[in-house]
Amino acid sequence: MKGYAKHLIVVTAFCAILSSAHADEIRLKDGKKLYGVIVGYEDNMFRVKTDFGFVLVEKDKIASIVPTGSVGNESAGLASAKAAVNKEKDAKADAKSESSSADTTSKPKISDATVKPSLPAANGAGRVTPPAIKPDAAPPNPIAASAQPPAPPKEPELQPNREEVQGTVYINYSHGFRMYKAPSWSLIEDARQALPNAIVAMGTSNESTLMVIGQEKLKDSLDATAVSVEKRLKEIYANYRLISQRKTVVGGSPATEYKYRGMADEHDWSGTLVVIGRGKDVMTMLGMTYADSDLIQIQENVIARAIASTDFNVPKYAAEK
Repeated sequence: MKGYAKHLIVVTAFCAILSSAHADEIRLKDGKKLYGVIVGYEDNMFRVKTDFGFVLVEKDKIASIVPTGSVGNESAGLASAKAAVNKEKDAKADAKSESSSADTTSKPKISDATVKPSLPAANGAGRVTPPAIKPDAAPPNPIAASAQPPAPPKEPELQPNREEVQGTVYINYSHGFRMYKAPSWSLIEDARQALPNAIVAMGTSNESTLMVIGQEKLKDSLDATAVSVEKRLKEIYANYRLISQRKTVVGGSPATEYKYRGMADEHDWSGTLVVIGRGKDVMTMLGMTYADSDLIQIQENVIARAIASTDFNVPKYAAEK
């Protein structure tokens, strides 16, 4: 996905209806927030399992980690990560102590034999390369040794996505809908692997206009869900401004539409978010285009046409067994 991935992953991470009841809230020093479960710590990096895949976060960029579950009930991954960080601190303290001890003791007699330097450890996180001559090593810490991060869970396999493009019409048989696809838009083939709950993503080759469609089970009322999704946009865009909000109907289903502007990836974006209720499911359509381009009016009209053309009268194919 290359260029598409940077903006799509960030935006869709906040637009998906994430089930983060037991996730940790990771607050970064630049003001952004990340929700997920910490499953490991290595090379000064936290490995975080989110609803849109695994993310590596540098420890120095984290301002704080707040468990969002019950008070005093940290996730196993967070506890393991803290133990790993403490282990790293203990190792550094031991190394400093050994160095001080070596300085205060008498220096060994230097022989004529060639001294071979010790090889550095393959992974410096939490380990210290022992010096050639040192006092008796301290006994290992059984608590730190046992606090190894759990193995990451196996990611579920995606169900087949039956879709096709007929001229300027995109048809998805697995989810039962069709919509207008501009001739200048291409499908982003890896969207389902990179984005949470994504059905399809499409856009222009220069990345100036994007459309992302996702769907999952409705966990709350449609109004509450729409408010939650729109709130995530405020958290990811700099200088976020809500232009308009209205109740509407898309493809015969009730929906809430938001039009907004905001800065991301060094561009001013004009976006349209539509949250659609489909029985027990909720579908999100997020169209966005460069607001600092001469083509903004044209691309906004294209996005509006694509959303308005949505038709849910498409028979669904049964998922393959």
